[in-house]
Amino acid sequence: MLKKFIFSCLLSLCAIGLMPHTASAKDRRGEQDEARAQMMAGKVKSIRSIENSVLPRMSDSEYIGPEFDPAAQVYRLKFIRDGRVIFVDVDGRTGSILRQTR
Repeated sequence: MLKKFIFSCLLSLCAIGLMPHTASAKDRRGEQDEARAQMMAGKVKSIRSIENSVLPRMSDSEYIGPEFDPAAQVYRLKFIRDGRVIFVDVDGRTGSILRQTR
């Protein structure tokens, strides 16, 4: 019985170790700071201008929120429709839609 308990505990710890890493609040804050710095430097458009051009095209979906990749200067807008997540990647410099997953 004790062996089963120990085995269960070890198995649980292994499962926790295999969980995907989620962005911490500190990681998200750094992403926001970088997006703002690049926007203020004139390197990328503001998230509001990106949202203003993309959101009307996705009116049949619920908007979840954005992410910013500072290295690629790409915004990723996340939506949900019919239980499926849709990603719209937008060039932060031009505002052009690069790709959309369905």
